[in-house]
Amino acid sequence: MKDQAAIVGIGETPFAKQLASSECELACEAIRRALDDAGVSPGEVDGLASYTLETTSEVDIARTVGFGDVTWFTQVGYGGGAGPAVVGQLAMAIAAGQCNVGVAWRARKRGSGVRPWTQTEEPYTVPAAWTRPWGLLRPADEIAMLTRRYMHEYGATRDHLANVALAVRAHANRNPRAFMYEKKLTREQYMAARWISEPLCLFDNCLESDGALACVLVGADRARDCAKPLAYLHSFAQGLPREHQTMTNYYADDPLLGPSHACAEQLYRGSDIQPQDIDVAQLYDAFSPLVLLSLEGYRLCERGEAAAMSEDGGLELGGRLPVNTSGGGLSEAYVHGFNLITEGVRQIRGESTSQVEGARSCLVTGGEGVPTSALILRGE
Repeated sequence: MKDQAAIVGIGETPFAKQLASSECELACEAIRRALDDAGVSPGEVDGLASYTLETTSEVDIARTVGFGDVTWFTQVGYGGGAGPAVVGQLAMAIAAGQCNVGVAWRARKRGSGVRPWTQTEEPYTVPAAWTRPWGLLRPADEIAMLTRRYMHEYGATRDHLANVALAVRAHANRNPRAFMYEKKLTREQYMAARWISEPLCLFDNCLESDGALACVLVGADRARDCAKPLAYLHSFAQGLPREHQTMTNYYADDPLLGPSHACAEQLYRGSDIQPQDIDVAQLYDAFSPLVLLSLEGYRLCERGEAAAMSEDGGLELGGRLPVNTSGGGLSEAYVHGFNLITEGVRQIRGESTSQVEGARSCLVTGGEGVPTSALILRGE
């Protein structure tokens, strides 16, 4: 599928703590904006891809937006691990001739919605059934344990977690679309913030926001007729390591050897672009330590070196590798990572508010901890 499909349109709604529109309405708005951006009419769309957690069905979306005959559709599970896979699987369908014009989307009302862990009457399956009754109620609690292990193994400190939070906030402060556009963050504020699940404080956790995003894909031949610069789907992979437990693998010999490592092996195997060639990265950041784990998992540095890589503005614009240049889930919006995909396209187009000069390649990743996925986007 290498370079056989390209993202030719992106769209999004505003992001806010609470939006009046339903998730279906938000999804349709984002999709229409992506189609307008691509210069594609709704009746041409014949392929759909979304998350299993999406509350709106393909039937509702297709009928409401006005699609033609849909010949291929799919959904991908595991929440934050799904974003790149939703787009990657759509690109594979286009390359295989199952559809010609595809739309991928994510709509979410998390800011005004219910927190899943508050639904205590709902029975859990393994492994959550073995951990949540003992206090590991939220993803933040599980990632806190993984972070403790990382700090113990490699000597990382809260200052390194702060480096991640401060870098993405600085990017958000340049992005008028970002939830935290006008809210500066200092290291002193970070250190004084309340705990969410020690060692994770408030600013180590993603936003709770409402909003939706979408993108439009077509085959490479048709893409060349589009007016805007193209973001080719150069490489795509998913990763689920052996004997895995979500979100933290308590039984592995090395709990820090997570899904990103399995995903990276496949991602680079079929890619002309290798880790040293990545110009900018959009790394899933539901929690700040996941950025450090992903830097290592996707071989952007050696194991144990991500904390040092974050020092001296290493993850900021102008640093060693700018990360999450829209503000990401920590400071732009949290829509299960789909905004990382749209920001990757903006970087390739040269349209980012924190533009990396001459960016021709962008790595976009899903969640570390859960079964995950990743893309490499390539410019012309």
